[in-house]
Amino acid sequence: MKILIRLPNWLGDVVMSTAFVRAVREIYPDALVDVIIKKELSGIAALIPGIGKIHPFSKQENGGLKGVYRFGKSLRSEKYDLFFCLPDSLSSALMGWATGAKKQVGFAKEGRFFLLTKSYKKPSNLHRVDEYISLLEQFTGKTITGRAVKLEVKHIEKVNNLVVINFNSEAESRRMPVDKGRHLLNTVTNSFKSAKFILVGSSKEAEYVGQLLKGAENTDRLENYAGKTNLEGLCDLMASAKAVLTTDSGPAHLANSLGVPTIVLFGAGNEQNTAPYNKEFLTIIRAGKLECEPCVRNTCKLYGIPKCMQLLDDMEIINTLSLYLNHA
Repeated sequence: MKILIRLPNWLGDVVMSTAFVRAVREIYPDALVDVIIKKELSGIAALIPGIGKIHPFSKQENGGLKGVYRFGKSLRSEKYDLFFCLPDSLSSALMGWATGAKKQVGFAKEGRFFLLTKSYKKPSNLHRVDEYISLLEQFTGKTITGRAVKLEVKHIEKVNNLVVINFNSEAESRRMPVDKGRHLLNTVTNSFKSAKFILVGSSKEAEYVGQLLKGAENTDRLENYAGKTNLEGLCDLMASAKAVLTTDSGPAHLANSLGVPTIVLFGAGNEQNTAPYNKEFLTIIRAGKLECEPCVRNTCKLYGIPKCMQLLDDMEIINTLSLYLNHA
């Protein structure tokens, strides 16, 4: 049997979908499992255990529904038996239909049921990982018990007292305000004088990271890696750290999937639905002082800036980092 999985379009969602891929491998142990993934995220697919071919998809190179159809059609020679569609979009279902797979399976969203041979109702109030797994359970009629979110990197030695910091997020409401972020940097560097801190981010986030570092203290122990690593390099960097301090974002899921102690700062996001899935070595911190938390909006309509992030307790963050670092 040949199976093709259309992975989600966001970094955190791709990481959360690794449990689905693992479950597919368990139910169909003799099958070949290939994936379609957003081109910008294709490096991550190589770290997902049990994957065969990786088909990178670029919206720029395959624009519009015609481009999506053309891309799907280009995979017909693979002769897939089964296509699982994890994104909710019409275009992703069209892509699966164009592959000519014998069966196309996905959630009944956006009026795309006619492009799917099997469509199912998406459950509500579940964690994203469990949403994906529910699709497989509904299709196969089997209960999935093991739900491991995991990426595999080569063995990397830990660097003593190294902390990777990510204050970025695609959503403004989940991104650390610059003044609060700079204050937090000063607090942690003054609290852990033997520790080294690396700030990460994509190339488009480099300017924001640069603003955080303007006027920051202890810059001899702060390194700016924003825009200097690809996703595979970021995973290697995180795997070498004693802890990762991050906002609710894709890198939070990366760190958690690698088994690195991860401290996630939540504001607008709902941790019941999108927190990193593995509970071991995971700490969720939220201020919890505003009635609007969590609003799950991408921008803050009430205060203009994410006040829920500004109100985070510095000492709670320091005390949690103390579990993994030396103060000396």
